[in-house]
Amino acid sequence: MDWPPQYDKSYLPPADREHWDPELETMDPDQRDALVLAKLREQVCYAHQHSPFYQELYKDSPVDPANIRSFDDFRQLPILTKDDLRREQEAHPPFGRYLCVAPDQVFHIHGTSGTTGRPTVFGFSAADWDRVAEAHARVLWSAGVRPADRIIISAVFSAYMGSWATLIGAERLGAQSFPFGAGAPGQTERTVEWVTLVRPTVFYGTPSFALYLAATARRMGIDPKRDMGFRLLLFSGEPGASIPSTRRELQDTFGAHVVDQGSMAEMTPWATSSGCRYLQRGMHLWQDIVYTELLDPDTKRPVPMGGEGSPVYTHLERDSQPMLRYWSGDIARWNMDPCPCGRTYPTLSEGIYGRVDDMIIVRGQNIFPSKIEDTLRALDEFGGEFRLVLEREPGQMDSLTVQAEVRPEVYALRDGQPDAFAQVERAFSDELRRATGVGVNLELRPQGEFERAQLKSRRVIDNRRFWRE
Repeated sequence: MDWPPQYDKSYLPPADREHWDPELETMDPDQRDALVLAKLREQVCYAHQHSPFYQELYKDSPVDPANIRSFDDFRQLPILTKDDLRREQEAHPPFGRYLCVAPDQVFHIHGTSGTTGRPTVFGFSAADWDRVAEAHARVLWSAGVRPADRIIISAVFSAYMGSWATLIGAERLGAQSFPFGAGAPGQTERTVEWVTLVRPTVFYGTPSFALYLAATARRMGIDPKRDMGFRLLLFSGEPGASIPSTRRELQDTFGAHVVDQGSMAEMTPWATSSGCRYLQRGMHLWQDIVYTELLDPDTKRPVPMGGEGSPVYTHLERDSQPMLRYWSGDIARWNMDPCPCGRTYPTLSEGIYGRVDDMIIVRGQNIFPSKIEDTLRALDEFGGEFRLVLEREPGQMDSLTVQAEVRPEVYALRDGQPDAFAQVERAFSDELRRATGVGVNLELRPQGEFERAQLKSRRVIDNRRFWRE
């Protein structure tokens, strides 16, 4: 096996073929494990040879990083965290000592926004950039994108990597790319105009932006389903595309198939997971590109198929700045159920539906915001947006208030028919109790009160930090 792999840039499957690489994608899982282990061995050995950071991280490891012989050996290596990366880059700016190529071999520089701390800087070699294009072409092909498609990329083109991965993957498979971007003042209205003019067949962005785009189109007198003509919607950056009610709303709004895609800033532009043309929810894990473990958040031990845990990711083809056993902090559930597409990868059956640090605990019940979103969007009276307000009185337990918009005619009942409004409130409260297992405080608000997200939504307001007990 040659490592890191080099790919034939002229290769393109026939458009009617289901798989970009049938041998890899339909391989017997045991055979794939042997391939993954070989790539793990090469990737870990390479990082250890070329990175003083990994040499220091592994100096007390009970196994030899230069000779990983089994998955059990691999699992004895330390888990890498975002704090590890930040400390390393603060001490050795800008890339840290886990850059495994010479600085003059860096082809692209990207990174995190730094909204929750110091930005993390990522350097990519030209060879890695080519490998990303190949990998993401496979991902887009599995979603149903073909050379005859025209894809509008409605995501920020900056340090954010999701837009770039989609762009270079689409270019690699020969689709027409329309890198329109998002987030600038007035850009959503222009997106509507350009979509009706250029008629792309595929949309890429966040679920929040797609719903905002649809609402904007309606205000402009344009029907998203009739006038936009998308056949395929690709989403990443938020869990909405695998939340059943949100997914249904997206499909009903645009009349298109929805595909969820996953990764995180430190792993991008490689996609760790993606839906396919057949999955109605969830994502396949591309184990031969990025190896994923699912670990118990507390014990850090492997979770069996069917269980819930936090994904831990390892690059298998990266020469520039590889992440080895990188802790995501996300929450997901996996299985090996067969899929009509024929791919034999494990599947995150419900997508990424939460984060360990976003989990809300109310009277002993674990609640994820995605569960509340699913519940609200299934209610006919719901007005489209919500906020979750967490508070803590000194010496008391946490309390959760769900602030949910309702449609104008429903909110009008508040003054005109208070008994009918109270009935709506009871219905919302009953559904939320059923979904969460506990009673929560509820405030129904008029539609339009909460700002619509043009990029990622931020719906949790945590006021607990203002109290010191």
